[in-house]
Amino acid sequence: MEAMERRRAAADRVRVAEDAVERLKEGLAEFGVKLPSLRIDPVSCAGDEPAPLVDLGRCNVDTALRLSEVLAEKESGHAD
Repeated sequence: MEAMERRRAAADRVRVAEDAVERLKEGLAEFGVKLPSLRIDPVSCAGDEPAPLVDLGRCNVDTALRLSEVLAEKESGHAD
């Protein structure tokens, strides 16, 4: 039974990570920011007890600048 519980806990951790990725995608999209490589890091999900990491990925300079603008606007209270 313990192995079954560990597998269930592992699956739950992966689901939480998947949800986090989707929430990030949706939240960033509201500000016109898309991180093309945003995903769960597959290596971190390997093994019997995965510890999923969210890979924010690589983006081009324009995307990085847009993300910086959004963060600056949010910090100053001028975000939409």
